[in-house]
Formats: sequence, structure tokens, C-alpha cells
Amino acid sequence: MAGGKQSPRQKMVNLMYLVFICMLALNMSKEVLAAFGLMNVKMEQANAKTSEDNLAFLGSLETKAEENAAKYAKDYENAQKVQKMSQEYYDYLEGLKKEMTEGIEDPTDYQVMDKSDYLDQKFFQGDNLSKDGKEFLNRIETYSKEVSALVPERLQATVKSRFNTGDANGKVEKRDGTKQDWINYHYEGFPLIASLTKLTALQSDIKATEEDALKAMLEGNLSNQVSLKNFATSLAASKSAFYNGDKYDGKIIISKTDATSTPVRAELTLDGRKLTEDKDYRLEAGGIQMLIGAGNPGDHEIKGTMFFMQDGEEIPVEVKNSFATISKPNSALIAADKMNVVYRGVANPMSISIPGIPNNKVSARAPGLRAVSGSKYIMNPGKGRTVKITASGTLPDGQGISTTSEFRIKDIPRPSGAIRGEAGSVKMPRRNLEISTVSAMLEDFDFDLNLGISGFKFKVPGQPTVVVNGNKLNGAAKSALKRARRGDAVQIFDIQAYISNNKSYKLKKVSPVVVELTN
Repeated sequence: MAGGKQSPRQKMVNLMYLVFICMLALNMSKEVLAAFGLMNVKMEQANAKTSEDNLAFLGSLETKAEENAAKYAKDYENAQKVQKMSQEYYDYLEGLKKEMTEGIEDPTDYQVMDKSDYLDQKFFQGDNLSKDGKEFLNRIETYSKEVSALVPERLQATVKSRFNTGDANGKVEKRDGTKQDWINYHYEGFPLIASLTKLTALQSDIKATEEDALKAMLEGNLSNQVSLKNFATSLAASKSAFYNGDKYDGKIIISKTDATSTPVRAELTLDGRKLTEDKDYRLEAGGIQMLIGAGNPGDHEIKGTMFFMQDGEEIPVEVKNSFATISKPNSALIAADKMNVVYRGVANPMSISIPGIPNNKVSARAPGLRAVSGSKYIMNPGKGRTVKITASGTLPDGQGISTTSEFRIKDIPRPSGAIRGEAGSVKMPRRNLEISTVSAMLEDFDFDLNLGISGFKFKVPGQPTVVVNGNKLNGAAKSALKRARRGDAVQIFDIQAYISNNKSYKLKKVSPVVVELTN
């Protein structure tokens, strides 16, 4: 396209081809960024599922350790260590990912994540690694070394391969045959979304390593190896609480619920009262179907013994379960679903309690939350857009309850400048303006904040702008005011406001005040 003498038309065609090629390149770049983003989401979903499976594996291994401590106690101890180290390393990477995307308003807008500045500045310092870069490298090497020492021997090579950081000198070979530091090769100069996806992939390796270790330690199907002597009972029903007068449909079950685990007989009491078979309960596969009424409001306890046949011998299994009956409500609870809001820069008063549990047995935790007295708390939210508050308590039977609620964090709205307590456009005589106090107010805001003024700018038409320190006109401002005429619109703007008891909080820009002189 560049050779030979060309007509103006041909030159225009060539230019259009160049523009078209550039557009294709730009579109391809956006598609690649989007592909990384979708890949990142898929891996995060897979990590969440693997986390659930790993908890189940760990619980099974714990049961095995209780059944046969001589054989499984050491494996369970190592599994706990692997799980703890994995979670700590996973959380470190998750924190790093949150820092990387902190300033991005829409986390699904992958096309804006095309810069490499964040990790370039965090991990590297000139030709050397920064403190954070060294920590990142040390974390992966430490995790690989410590986990390898705990997992079965056949998994050690896999763990080292997953968390390999190059050769003995920390180098990897590039396509052109030259060598580069592992961390530079993988994390320097890449778009933000690509680095984010790489960190998620590293988290996936952590979860896979944890899963492999737990599976290897578990070695087979737990349910076929558990003895009936060690089965625990639990109470299952169609709902967790019942109204007085309802028929309670709860069922006492054991973990193995096939036909071979049908009890041969039972001796049960309800709140100390002996229960009768076929009238109060019925024996069936997997446990006992209860036929009792829910009773009066309060906690009720079923105690006794279930008997199973094993090797021609009756094996007793202790029963000790409880359920709660509550009164039918006579009023409704109405709440605005989207009004869970706390304000940054403000001491937000909160009441946190759990019905049926005394306040001294209820605790709440969240970043910025502190207890005052009883059910009263104060929340001072920090950074971020949301905060989760978890309330925990203990029921009279010793059972724990924990509930988490999410609150949106909002900034204090923009204050309005005011003169003589009036905002917006105000009319007043010259003398009144001269002695009035400039202030700021938060209109229709739920908190009564004491706002102070450290300065403002004062502008009289035809006169230079005067900078004023404090909240009243100084000599220069008063001198300018004397030159104003009736009907002039005097402006008070760039008002510097602050919260008296929280000067570190940066308020939004204060709206100006316009004063029309009446004389």
C-alpha cells in the first residue's frame, strides 16, 4: 500500500484499511479482556464449590479419627494444619485481589482493567522486588514447602509442581531462550484482569491441593466403616419452630438411614413424661417418627434410648434432643428491604438482639462495630461499599445461633452552605450580611452533625474575590461589601466545612450561598 505513485482515491482507501485494522485490534483487545474476566468468574465459582467439598472431607476425617484414633488421629491433625495454612494463604490472595479492584466501580466491566500499574508498583521497585513483591514470593514458596511436608508422599511432587517458582535461581526460560525472574515473567506488565485471573488460578491450586490431601487422608467411603455404637442422633422436622396447638412432626434420625438401621424398640420421655409406641411415636427405617403435639410455648426435651440389632445383640443409642414451640404472633413485622444503610464518618447507633436470648449472651462483630451497653452498639464504618454484621448467641440448651446481615455504606451527603441559617438564595440588608455567620447544613439528613467552617471565598460583583479564614467576614470582605449596590448578588462559595468531632472525615464540596442585597 505504500509503494508507487497513488491517486488521492487510492490513498484514501489505504487509510481506511489502516483504520479498519486498528479497529479490529482494539476489538480483539476488549474481547480478550472480557474472556479473562469470564474465566476469573468461573474459577471463583469452582473455588467456592471446592471449599464446601473440602469442609465435608474434613468433617468425615474428624469422624474417622473419633472412631479409630490410633489409625486416623495423626491424619486428622495434619489435615487441620493443611486446611489452616491453605485458608490463610487463600485469604491473603483474596485480600490482594480486593486491593487491586478497590477503585473499580463495576467489577464486571473487564474492559477498564487493561492497565498493569497496580502490581507493577506493588511488586517491583526499579530492577528489584519491593517489600510486597518479596512477601508474595515468600508466601508461595513457604506454602509449597510446609504443605509438602504434611501430605502423603505420592502428592508431594504434585504440590511442588503447582507452586513452582522457577529453577534454583528463581528463573524461567522464555520463548527466545533467555531467562527471566519467575515473578516478573508472570506478573509484570500484564493487564489488571489478567493478573486478577492468575491470582484466582493460584487460589484454585490451593483448593485443589487441599482437596487432594484430604481425599488421600480419608481413604475411601466413611459411611461403610462407622460403627453403630458411635452414631449420633438429630431431630428433623418440616420447620424449625412450632406454634402452640400445632402437631409436631419431628423425626429422630441417625446418620445411617437405610432399612438396616431400623430400631427394634425405644424407651423415650417428653419433658419427663413417658411416651408410648404407636400413640406418641412410630418405629421406622432410619429412626423414629414422632406423633406428639407441639405442646405449650417453650423448649421441650426428648430423652431416652433407641435399641438396634447388631450381630445378634441389642446396641443402645442415647437420645437427647430438644425442640422449641413459640406462640402465634398477633402483629406483623414491616421492614424496608433496601434501607440497611450506615454512614461513613458518623457514629451510627444500632440495636442488636436475638429474640429469646439475653443480651449478655449475644455478641456482634463487624469492622468498626463496638458495644455500648445491653443491645446498643455503635458502628463507625471504614472503607468499602458494604459491611457485614454477624450476631451470635447461645440458646438455653447450649446451641449457638449466628446471623449475618449486610449493610450498605454511604458517604455523608453534600452539605449546603448557609448564611444566618438559610441556604441557597437569600435576601438581606447589607448590615445583616456584614455581621452574619457562614455555616453549613445537612438538609433532610438523619444525623444531627455539628459542622464547623474553617474558611470561604467572598465575591461582590465588580470586586476581586476575597479569601476569608473562619466563619465571619473579615476586614477585606467588609470593605468589598461596602462597594456593593442594592440588588447585587453577593456570592459565598468554596466553603470549607468539617465535622467538629471528626475532622479527619472529608466532606463533599459544600454548595454556595447567594445573597441579594436589599439596601
